[in-house]
Amino acid sequence: MTDLPPDLPRLRTLETWLALTLDEVRRAIVAAERREAERQRGIEARPAPPDWLIELGLNRDAPPVQVHVGGCWNAGKRTRGIRRDEALRGARRRGRS
Repeated sequence: MTDLPPDLPRLRTLETWLALTLDEVRRAIVAAERREAERQRGIEARPAPPDWLIELGLNRDAPPVQVHVGGCWNAGKRTRGIRRDEALRGARRRGRS
């Protein structure tokens, strides 16, 4: 036994409401799929992390503070990606201080 109304006018009203609701759900699905595709494209287009990071001092005249391997969990906020030769120079300078 269903809880549907027995008369045709109310059944037609219910049918119209369900069709409108289904259209709304389908539009929401399309929008969610679009957002997910954009998110995936962003992940795929993200540049690879640098192999090396240099952590800069508090002001622009301060020497580098540390050299980190790329993706280091302990890299501070004042880091930028560098090439291997720059990392070696930075590590040598750091070792002398």
